[in-house]
Amino acid sequence: MWTGEIQFGSVKLPVKLYSAVKDKSIHFRILDAKKHEPVKQHMVDAASGTVVEYHDARRAVQVGKNRLVILDEDELESLEPESSREIEITRFVSPDAITHQWYDRPYYLGPNGDTGTYFALVQALRDQGKEGVARWVMRNKEYVGALRVEGDHLMLMTLRHADEVIPASSLPAPGGRDVSKRELEMAHQLVETMVDEFKPAAYRDEYRDRVLELVDAKAKGKVLRMPKAKAKKTPASLESVLEKSIAAASRGRKSA
Repeated sequence: MWTGEIQFGSVKLPVKLYSAVKDKSIHFRILDAKKHEPVKQHMVDAASGTVVEYHDARRAVQVGKNRLVILDEDELESLEPESSREIEITRFVSPDAITHQWYDRPYYLGPNGDTGTYFALVQALRDQGKEGVARWVMRNKEYVGALRVEGDHLMLMTLRHADEVIPASSLPAPGGRDVSKRELEMAHQLVETMVDEFKPAAYRDEYRDRVLELVDAKAKGKVLRMPKAKAKKTPASLESVLEKSIAAASRGRKSA
């Protein structure tokens, strides 16, 4: 989906960038309720209700309760980063220096001709246990990311910026009573009972599956019974919840 060049020191390594994830969300078409014909979305003047064409619209940023700053297209274009194909590695760090809340979107990097230097970099990062911190511009947007090893290849993980990440230390401390010794022992037991391998295929978007099942059935003229919403139960005590969870986990392990 994009080609670039990893640069650090005197090394220049041409690479190809591939998306490591794909969107599987269901995208609904909006129809007229009576005619069942597709409808279009329009920008509408909030005061008069009249349609505003795209070429007559302007972008603005609110800077006060009743104050907007209007920005022209040429002004915004002048602020866009300069186009480049360079993925600049600014430093190498330990993997634990970049925690999960910084991760945004993963991409695979494959060699674009020079396989020797590419796999030498893969092996060097693996042997030294390091990740690179990178900066680059792609499609008029600046990115910062982590260059890491994934299997036998390189992965480039885009990272969020500092003002987008909320540190755990900023959260209010939880209140409430102390946990009893019995509850703590049962919590430990529950965790031990549920220790297993991570199996990604076992976790699906069940809502999406149900929607697609409904779409397929209706397309074939079938009628599906919709399950009724379950009534909410009164919260039970922590100890009783842990006891039931341990029993359920034990049954699940035996059946598996």
